[in-house]
Amino acid sequence: MLSDLYRKVVMDHARYKRNYGQLTGSTVKHIHYKNPTCGDVITLYIQIEQETVENVAFEGEGCSISMASSSMMTELIKGEKLNTVYALMNEFEALIKKGERQNSQLDLGDAESLEGVHKLRARHNCALMSWQALNKVLRQ
Repeated sequence: MLSDLYRKVVMDHARYKRNYGQLTGSTVKHIHYKNPTCGDVITLYIQIEQETVENVAFEGEGCSISMASSSMMTELIKGEKLNTVYALMNEFEALIKKGERQNSQLDLGDAESLEGVHKLRARHNCALMSWQALNKVLRQ
């Protein structure tokens, strides 16, 4: 299970979502994404300029893990170059699916507090939902 400290970080992000809301404008891409296993949903908005995530936000409903992960992800990728964003996606996926870090040089920030989800296989999709939406919207 998640340690008490990690649980507090997760619950803080679930209650006080960072970057929650809608982005508008001609350069904003968005995607509506639904967790196929539990029904959690998000709409992810992203604005990319010169290979950099200029702005990112989300709206949605779901469990504390999916909402916290979405909040953490938006904080982590805002202002980052796309090559770093792809590296962070791969690193977070390995953390959740394999329970291990591949590149300790990458800072996952608060998202590292979700490492205990690895032991909860049924919750993998909750933690990965926003990251999967990010991957899809970047490939549009």
